Amino acid sequence: MNIGIVCYPTFGGSGVVATELGRALAAKEHNVHFISYSQPARLDFFNPHVFFHEVSIYKYPLFEYVPYETILASKIVDIVKQNKLDVLHVHYAIPHASAALMAKNILKEQGIDIPIVTTLHGTDITLVGKDPTYEPVVSYSINHSDAVTAVSESLKRDTYANFHIEKPIHVIPNFIDFSRFVKQKKEHFKKAIAPQGEKILVHTSNFRKVKRVEDVIKIFAIVSKQVACKLLLIGDGPERTHIEFLSREMGVDDRVTFLGKQEQIEEILSVCDLFLLTSETESFGLAALEAMACEVPVISTNTGGIPEVNIEGVTGFLSSIGDVDDMAKNALKLLTNDELLKTFKANALEKAREFRLELILPMYEKVYEGLIKNPSLI
Repeated sequence: MNIGIVCYPTFGGSGVVATELGRALAAKEHNVHFISYSQPARLDFFNPHVFFHEVSIYKYPLFEYVPYETILASKIVDIVKQNKLDVLHVHYAIPHASAALMAKNILKEQGIDIPIVTTLHGTDITLVGKDPTYEPVVSYSINHSDAVTAVSESLKRDTYANFHIEKPIHVIPNFIDFSRFVKQKKEHFKKAIAPQGEKILVHTSNFRKVKRVEDVIKIFAIVSKQVACKLLLIGDGPERTHIEFLSREMGVDDRVTFLGKQEQIEEILSVCDLFLLTSETESFGLAALEAMACEVPVISTNTGGIPEVNIEGVTGFLSSIGDVDDMAKNALKLLTNDELLKTFKANALEKAREFRLELILPMYEKVYEGLIKNPSLI
């Protein structure tokens, strides 16, 4: 198949999932055409079946804001025609689904009918989409896509609750590629971080307010009073400066390392003992799944789709949003009991295997093939 993928190029969940999906499809010799305003973060390899088409953004004096949706729609029209795409898969409702529908209507007038698959990832529904300004466009885009998928049952429920949706939504969860995300032997790296055998806690995100990274620091401050430990923070974003100041104020900055954006996070996860996920909202929790694949248990909030990944008392523990005392208590349960920690590490890996790529990829291929052969089946 010739498949077009429209996504954000960032380190965020939707961009990562879209890129990893494209890589997997290309490995099965499907031709995959990425369409975005910049090269996706994980599209850092050569494959004869992978193509990147940049959406060029020009600032015209007439426009105070660049009309990206219009530019994207025009680019999609061009790519579909020039590369004879069979299906277009757009990740994130705004503005990708609406731009794709505009392109679909233009192409239909030229005798080309391109089916559109829209995948909902989270904040396009739970935050941005709830804004009354966007609601009519989001509802229209979902209802007029040829197929709609969501990354969790929780997100599916939220979509039906917050929008006027008549379209069936198929849940296809995020996935993990075990050829990459697997615990690696990095003892020299662990020794460099924790020379005295300290436990290593880790958090990764885009450092937005919704991730509540300040709670990670507060949890660590409590835990570090009872257990010798270090904290690794992976990622970057608008809250980073605030978090750096907070770590100093709480007197833990000498045990906190800011690693910034990292490509090979599996190498870092391989030396860690506990993953902290304190988000206010999380449609799935891909970062937690990646940690679990590397045998790292998860201390998290109980919001959104996280409980579908992190199982209470099995792969980690769940707490209410903002309850740093409870999360710290749960962290100490594991960090002060090596046998229990070992069991949870094994459980985390076992649960992660339920989301392995070879189980999830055929679900997307089935949707594509169904749309191409008989759209009424979807």
